[in-house]
Amino acid sequence: MRMLVLGGTRFLGRAVVASALARGWQATVFNRGRSGSLAGGVTEVHGDRRKIENLEQLASRGPWDIVVDVPGVIPAEVRDAARVLAPHAGRYVFVSSVSAYRDWPAHPVDEGSPRHDGDPDLDVDTWDWGAGVYGPYKAGAEVAVEREAGGQRLIVRPGVILGPWEYSGRLTWWLERISRGGRFIAPGHPAQAIQPVDVRDVARFVIDQAAAGGTGVYNLAAPIGRDTFAGLLAACIAATGANATPVWTDDATLEAAGLWEWTQPPLWRRAAGTWRVDATRAFAARFVPRPLRATVADTWAWMRTGQRPFNDPRAALHGIPTDIEERLLAAAANGRAS
Repeated sequence: MRMLVLGGTRFLGRAVVASALARGWQATVFNRGRSGSLAGGVTEVHGDRRKIENLEQLASRGPWDIVVDVPGVIPAEVRDAARVLAPHAGRYVFVSSVSAYRDWPAHPVDEGSPRHDGDPDLDVDTWDWGAGVYGPYKAGAEVAVEREAGGQRLIVRPGVILGPWEYSGRLTWWLERISRGGRFIAPGHPAQAIQPVDVRDVARFVIDQAAAGGTGVYNLAAPIGRDTFAGLLAACIAATGANATPVWTDDATLEAAGLWEWTQPPLWRRAAGTWRVDATRAFAARFVPRPLRATVADTWAWMRTGQRPFNDPRAALHGIPTDIEERLLAAAANGRAS
């Protein structure tokens, strides 16, 4: 099998390449060469996906059995890549997001839920996470792939992805904080259900489905109710071996302290649909999310090797500021004493 990955050196792209190589496939990655390189056995082609001539030069290296667009967000960029490369691919895979759903995270979603009204031809020079455009952009990019790749398309919509080489700071922040030991702030209620999935399981599903000729749309999330926030933090304590104790703090107190949902602390979010992503269709297609404790343990083992991904601005946004955590812990201690 011959596979082309757009991106390929960061988080999910790296895992997709590793999964393909483990099967003896030939892998080519196309990127700007700014986020590091991969191990041997991969053909690296540097170029800018915003330049049609670069895409056309890349297409001349085809055909491929599978093309996977991992980092695409801006609809016009996704459109152009699909328009140029899909004719040279047996299967065209686009990695979208549950953010493409109009009602997420306010309400539970499945593959039939309405998505944002996205413009497949929208083009912008830059975008940022705080602008509220990620979901509509991903929805527009999906429309572009549907139009340009036709019946050969496979679209996956992951929820939260964790695991080795994570660069956004979600699980890595929790592991670093808990490794220091002592009392730490835990958000909301211990029984709060969560649905993160391991990056390697997402990559394996993409490869399996593409190789089997799979098409259509799949949500990728852990089974609803399988994992809890308490379980996540317990796994972090077990992995690090730290003498650490969670101090569960209600949502109203966290909000009053000026903390931001989703980032301070990571994965804390109150919207009813956040952790109600139905992935039944993927389970039926043999998507098997590994236990969360295994993802946590492997991520900590990777962190201890000293390897680090590229620096991403989002990482600085994740975590409870030290001064706020200290105030919350002191208030909790005083409350118990009174």
